[in-house]
Amino acid sequence: MKGPLFYAKILLFGEYGIIKDAKGLSIPYNFYKGALKISNTKTNSAKASNQKLTEFADYLENLDSKLVSFNSEQFRLDLSRGLYFDSSIPQGYGIGSSGALVAAIYDRYANNKITILENLTRDKLLKLKQIFGLMESFFHGQSSGLDPLNSFLSLPILIHSKDVLEATGIPSQSQAGKGAVFLLDSGTMGETAPMVNIFMQNMESASFRKMVKEKFISYSDNCVEHFLNGDIKSLFGDLKRLSNTVLTHFKPMIPKQFHDLWKSGIDTNAYYLKLCGSGGGGYILGFTEDISKARDVLKDHRLEVVYTF
Repeated sequence: MKGPLFYAKILLFGEYGIIKDAKGLSIPYNFYKGALKISNTKTNSAKASNQKLTEFADYLENLDSKLVSFNSEQFRLDLSRGLYFDSSIPQGYGIGSSGALVAAIYDRYANNKITILENLTRDKLLKLKQIFGLMESFFHGQSSGLDPLNSFLSLPILIHSKDVLEATGIPSQSQAGKGAVFLLDSGTMGETAPMVNIFMQNMESASFRKMVKEKFISYSDNCVEHFLNGDIKSLFGDLKRLSNTVLTHFKPMIPKQFHDLWKSGIDTNAYYLKLCGSGGGGYILGFTEDISKARDVLKDHRLEVVYTF
């Protein structure tokens, strides 16, 4: 038995900002995917996944929520038969490995589930986001629910604020275009909870809060608008400002070995880097107006193109 596929996601804009009611734009990334499977094959990864799913089943059974309930009996039966999540999505890389898993479990075992075939009103999207936030908290301690929502819908999602979001369209990719969004592999895993804790502690400082509101969120919100409108010139102006702000004020979230590379992109305008998710490791997100030039400069690093324009 094999379930439907659920894809990775990339939060193009909005990391940390969406915690504070800023805009965000999240897109599916179909290169990586996962599906629930039942198999007698007892590989180490399948056994580890089955054990994690068993712990997740315990968590879901004890969820005191009027929002959602699950068919625990079927879930337990499938676990006893060797259920696991077969996934190519790298864990700790900021592209939604736990989000895809949460979406798959909801799709398979939720009672009275909201389906993607329905007319997905804003209220239904918000309810799904709340359910997924509760579910994914098992993995991160705190979750917006956005990653599983993106994986479940397999559509770009525009976040206007905490309580207002919608499925959206993004400009069509241009295969002939020189511009690109890319992923840079830091070579290390990141952990969401410690990074979010650092951010929340920093937010206790009045000067940090002022910077987040007047610079970080402002530039990020502008980037969302420019990207959706296809205004590349304005996009790269605000991307440079955003990248510089992150390098100055979010240094703990950037792996040390990438500090100089980050600054070099800003200084040369060959590319601009930003956090992919919470940072601390995993992937770093990059934007360039000339992908061949960026590839040349970054030839010592593993680079994956996500989107071209």
